[in-house]
Amino acid sequence: MRRTGSPRIGGYAALAAIGLVAALAVRRPELAALAAPFALVLAVGLALARNPNASAKLAVGPERVLEGDEIPATLTLAAASPVDRLEVLLELPSEVEALEGGDARAIRLRAGEPRELAVVLRCSRWGPYEVGDVTVRARDPLRLVVWEQRFPHSHRLKAYPREVELRRILSPLETQAFAGNEVARAKGDGIEYADLRGYVPGDRLRSINWRATARRGDLVVNERHPERNTDVVLFVDSFYEVRGEGGGTLDDAVRAASTIATRYLARRDRVGLVSFGGLLHWLQPDLGPGQRYKLIDTLLETGVHPTYTWRDVNVIPARILPAKALVVALTPLADPRFVTALEDLRARGFDLVAIEVDPTRFVESGRSEAERLAYRLWLLEREVLRSRLAGLGIGVARWGDDTGLETALEGVRAFRRSMRLACV
Repeated sequence: MRRTGSPRIGGYAALAAIGLVAALAVRRPELAALAAPFALVLAVGLALARNPNASAKLAVGPERVLEGDEIPATLTLAAASPVDRLEVLLELPSEVEALEGGDARAIRLRAGEPRELAVVLRCSRWGPYEVGDVTVRARDPLRLVVWEQRFPHSHRLKAYPREVELRRILSPLETQAFAGNEVARAKGDGIEYADLRGYVPGDRLRSINWRATARRGDLVVNERHPERNTDVVLFVDSFYEVRGEGGGTLDDAVRAASTIATRYLARRDRVGLVSFGGLLHWLQPDLGPGQRYKLIDTLLETGVHPTYTWRDVNVIPARILPAKALVVALTPLADPRFVTALEDLRARGFDLVAIEVDPTRFVESGRSEAERLAYRLWLLEREVLRSRLAGLGIGVARWGDDTGLETALEGVRAFRRSMRLACV
């Protein structure tokens, strides 16, 4: 352990030195006699001080947890010689807290007997964390000498975002050629009934509708809708974030993206990810349980990085945005660069939906008349952005405290139905 001087050593040494210097300066031996007890205590304390050689190790429970869950951990302490007071500090990130006993404790240790302390951790926010560094501090019996050492035991801990309530997801305008759970609008081999038509050579006998054939007198076959899969790309805005006491827009966007990805992957759809902002992250669309962990691990690395670069969608590799893909954008609509990227994607013919993570709940209108006026102008600018996107055929779902994600997406479904009717 690293041996460090205690403030008490400095006090005793200063008093002894002052007494000796004063005795020599004024030639009064009485002052040296006054300083002698302090020098004696200091000498005895330094002679009796022994390094206890304490050690500390933290063992953390599961590596992957959900944000807000309790994580059991065990802190093991030991010392070669008895320690009357051992101060222990568990170094934790700001988003990780120790529930039972806190992150700082003081205990008494016997020589050669390890002692285990139960610790319960909790991650208040999703993200990857490094935990396990422990700092211990021991003192000699006279409290004159301090031994302090830091034990780095890094444990990788991943707190996954909690899912948002969502029972029904959006259907794409076009499906892919592979089998899945999405009913295609085209007709072909499938399960869902589509229409009746006359028999032509080459039709399967099992597709003949015998009741309709008996009524019409000619062979009639059933037409069906095939089941296809969908390519979905989550387009997360990391240019800008609005934060408040209860969290921020990026926190909610990551939770919604995790929920949407899980729902689509459960239907055998291919899901990809693009984090578009200061740093560009992407994940190629794929399917299966392994893709879910890749998506969430990539989302955990999402953060807001300041940049003045005007990015466009040309920096995204072409294979990340496959043709006929449904692009679900999650954005607070606070940065014009991301709005321009949405317009560019729509101009390229992508099926695009925007989920607006409402930032107004984190912004106060202000007290003065000028502040309230600026707040109203800001709200009007947001209305203009929504109208601009809606004019391009982009459905915008406003998701906030007063509106659930399920309700917001229902409004997008109604908008998309009206757009299809207008096109017909």
